[in-house]
Amino acid sequence: MRSLHRAWIVAAVAFVAIIGAAGFRATPGVLITPLQDEFGWTRGTISLAVSVNLMFYGLFAPFAAALMDRFGMRRVVTLALLLVAAGSGLTVYMTASWQLIALWGVLVGAGTGSMALVFAATLTDRWFVSHRGLVTGVLTAGGATGQLVFLPVLAHMAEMQGWRTAALTVSAAALAVVPLVWFLLRDTPEEVGLTALGATEPAVRPAGGGAAARAIRVLGQAARRRQFWYLVGGFAICGASTNGLVGTHFIPAAHDHGMGETAAASLLAVIGVFDIVGTVASGWLSDRVDSRILLTFYYTLRGLSLLVLPQLFAATTQPSMLVFIIFYGLDWVATVPPTVALCRKIFGQEGSVVFGWVFASHQVGAAIAASVAGVTRDHLGNYDLAWYGAGVLCLFAALMSFRVITGTGQSRKAAILVG
Repeated sequence: MRSLHRAWIVAAVAFVAIIGAAGFRATPGVLITPLQDEFGWTRGTISLAVSVNLMFYGLFAPFAAALMDRFGMRRVVTLALLLVAAGSGLTVYMTASWQLIALWGVLVGAGTGSMALVFAATLTDRWFVSHRGLVTGVLTAGGATGQLVFLPVLAHMAEMQGWRTAALTVSAAALAVVPLVWFLLRDTPEEVGLTALGATEPAVRPAGGGAAARAIRVLGQAARRRQFWYLVGGFAICGASTNGLVGTHFIPAAHDHGMGETAAASLLAVIGVFDIVGTVASGWLSDRVDSRILLTFYYTLRGLSLLVLPQLFAATTQPSMLVFIIFYGLDWVATVPPTVALCRKIFGQEGSVVFGWVFASHQVGAAIAASVAGVTRDHLGNYDLAWYGAGVLCLFAALMSFRVITGTGQSRKAAILVG
């Protein structure tokens, strides 16, 4: 009987770690109204802290990928979890909005940016040759679902015991994962005398060098390729339409229509449940179907769904809203596995660092959307314009993905020159 390959154990540890780090990423939507009530801060001010968090979350990603190559995944992920725990725990002492930006924005943004999707891409590159798309889908689902499934619990805590209890709970959850990562996660198969799952010989790793210098060098090489900018543009819109808009503002938007925060958080948790199905299926498909076709399909469906969302809000959960939640959940981060696959295919061994930069654009888009949506609500009294704008942008993302499809020859050239 064949023994279980160590890659599956490493992937399981990474799955738990990503869920633990995702906990604090769940709190922005839950805490906007409590912070507004306690401190009198506007939604625009609170959304600015969310934007800084998302920005750091994204901009740290490419450097984290290079740092993992230089110092190892175990050290980087352990430090990242400690940053998340510290940032979350220290928010209970804040008294001014700049402290929210410093802790929630900078500290936690840097910690979470050192993990999540870049961590998943790096791990699958090192430990898997077969089943890469599937494992990428599972780990991606862990991050997104961890954010959303935490929501009802955190919303209930914030409502019953105050937002500080919710923040401390997230801090404790991140700390609890640290020993698991430190003792069970390993950086490469070769470290324990193995090869990656499905590989026939040990992998040749990229040449060493400064992590920051390598990240910048890879960016310079990738930026000369048209396909890179199509992926960047599409993924920026992906971030704007998920984390930045729905993840941050769905709960307060539902609250504007009379729905309780716990009920609205539960709807986002349902998105998280269906996200598992959609993202794992997307990972499976990305092993079998042209990833560029998948992206075009996903962005088109997401754009159409957002265009109808403003008509679905009500004080109670209507069947039409449940249909949207299920449909949107299946498409929440289904874009990630095919995007990772394209980065790997086009840019070769530098694919994980390139994906770090592509993911940075995801978070820049999310940061802009979070801030703009908050200001829109402050000035117009509702979020309708934000929903419609995101829907139209998703259709543009579908067009950019289609352009990647037509650039097959250029993609092969890029793989040779950059990979």
